[in-house]
Amino acid sequence: MKFSTFQLFHRFEGQTVREVYDYQLEIAELCEELGFNGLWVAEHHFRDYGVVPNIFTLLSHLAARTERIRLGTGIVVLPLHNPVHVAEEAAMVDLLSGGRLEMGIGRGYQSVEFESFGIDLGEARERFDEALDLIIALWTRNDVHFQGEYYGTGNEVTLTPRPVQRPHPPLHVAAVSPETVERYAARGLPILADPAAPFKKIAQAAETWYATARANGVDTEQAELVATRSVYVAPTVEQARADQARFESSFDRSRIFNRQSAPIDSRTGQVAKGFEYWQDRYLKGGEVGADFRWEQLEVIGDPDRVINQIKMIADFGFTNLMCDFGSTRPVPIEDMKKVLRFFAAEVMPAFR
Repeated sequence: MKFSTFQLFHRFEGQTVREVYDYQLEIAELCEELGFNGLWVAEHHFRDYGVVPNIFTLLSHLAARTERIRLGTGIVVLPLHNPVHVAEEAAMVDLLSGGRLEMGIGRGYQSVEFESFGIDLGEARERFDEALDLIIALWTRNDVHFQGEYYGTGNEVTLTPRPVQRPHPPLHVAAVSPETVERYAARGLPILADPAAPFKKIAQAAETWYATARANGVDTEQAELVATRSVYVAPTVEQARADQARFESSFDRSRIFNRQSAPIDSRTGQVAKGFEYWQDRYLKGGEVGADFRWEQLEVIGDPDRVINQIKMIADFGFTNLMCDFGSTRPVPIEDMKKVLRFFAAEVMPAFR
């Protein structure tokens, strides 16, 4: 099992954006020192729920401040971008970092972002697929001419620079619904499982991925499926439970889970086309009880309990755990460093 961290860059009340950046960059440097395999940065727009509108700019900065840790996009919302720019910027980060880029991609879901860019959320799937095809073509071929429904090159294009990694940086598609998992497993593209999906859902997603990939002739031996989880380890189970309750009492859920965050089509007021799984079957937002989080959602407890939970996730078929150590709660930086150091000392050695 590899271990990565998830950096949302959430801005809390009273913080400046610069303070958010300084905090997270200091944590990123510590993660490399502690031996984490990677760190992933989120993209968001127009809200305090993540103040990194361009992941590649941020990762370029991190490439200069680190030497070994893998740098992940968690995720690039492809429908919000010109895919030619994405291919160029990703290639440049891969070059500057010495081939350390991990490319997490997804179609997005937040209505406020799509509406503010003037993009129909109901087109997200089609835009994503078309953008993905163009990006891969630009990374792997010369003289690319592409004309799709949403994107095109106009004439033949050869990307400069090209990525260091061959044939291209590793791709990870944000997915948990069966139809999305099957769609990209058939192409051999590993999934990145959502932290809001319970354990049983990500287990089903991994099972579906492997079965579909093998049925389509994909070699799954080296596949790296990523599971994103809220993670917290304390010296005792009792302290972990008490800390969980304290964290929840300070968590303003409405700042994150609201209509702006939901995949709602503003014209109809209903869930946008292609997001029906979100409405009918997928846990997203709302009140979540402490027992549910403890048993079915979060990696939490004392070192022994957390190690066993991670072994369970590995048994599902995931090989990289993206750890969210508290991106949506205001933790003083020295306290966060203690959490990371304790996890690195008490949990990670069990998998090395």
